[in-house]
Amino acid sequence: MGGLRNDYRARENSCHSTHMPRPPLVFTFYIAAPIEKVWNGFVSKETNQTIFMGAEFHVDLRPGGAMTWSGPGKDGRPARYVTGKVVRVEAPALFEYKFGMGDGAVMSRVEIALTQESEAVKVVVTNDAFADDDPAYAQNADGWPRILSRLKTLLETGKTFRPH
Repeated sequence: MGGLRNDYRARENSCHSTHMPRPPLVFTFYIAAPIEKVWNGFVSKETNQTIFMGAEFHVDLRPGGAMTWSGPGKDGRPARYVTGKVVRVEAPALFEYKFGMGDGAVMSRVEIALTQESEAVKVVVTNDAFADDDPAYAQNADGWPRILSRLKTLLETGKTFRPH
């Protein structure tokens, strides 16, 4: 009987030590604009500067290409806000990249899928493959709806609102 009890405890302990990955962050929005305009909203320097309050955005839209968002740091000196790497580009329907805060030492994956539906474009953003030690998970869960709302407003009205 003792062996059965020990076997049960061993299985119970192994279940508790099994790590569950963080669930993906998935956001779906509809933007009343042509698909090319929505695509440009994600990849253009000008739109990114507007959405991210003047941050400099650079991207090489080839697999393996670099992506960066930078600007003045808290001390006023140049700082890298976000570093990324392009994984896949199928303009104007699919954009996949990895990115992380600062120098990008810890990265997650983003897939942006665009589908033209009548007068609007369905935008599905999936942010997943988070490392256990990625502190950006909660920030991204809060940030993506704000970013997508600002983008939607900008593309539909020509102006956007200030972040909180």
